[in-house]
Amino acid sequence: MVRFADIDSLGHVNNVRFLDYLEDARFEMFHLDPHRAGEGPFKGLVVAKHEIEYRRPLDFRAEPVRVETWVTEIRAARFTLEHEILDDHDLYVTARSVIVAYDVERAAPRRLNEDELTYLTKFA
Repeated sequence: MVRFADIDSLGHVNNVRFLDYLEDARFEMFHLDPHRAGEGPFKGLVVAKHEIEYRRPLDFRAEPVRVETWVTEIRAARFTLEHEILDDHDLYVTARSVIVAYDVERAAPRRLNEDELTYLTKFA
């Protein structure tokens, strides 16, 4: 949903708020969706890079937009996501995120485990 707080002084969604939309989608994909399927969530993922291309302004509206996300590259310790923020008529944003598997206790990158690799492959 586009929230009133997302709107800037120009009357459209502020550019930085699109990162929140991407974060919401990642949380669904890597925590809530696995939980709903009876699987454990991913633990220890960090964003290493975001690239965003703003295609058109997104104004305040009652209808939600979609964040469609898929995996384009999987490596031993990281993967790349492509995103589109859109509705049935317009494309507002395209984005790319590089996500790194992270060991919180060691404060260092780690390898993706077999369950994570299997899960990611479903979205490739």
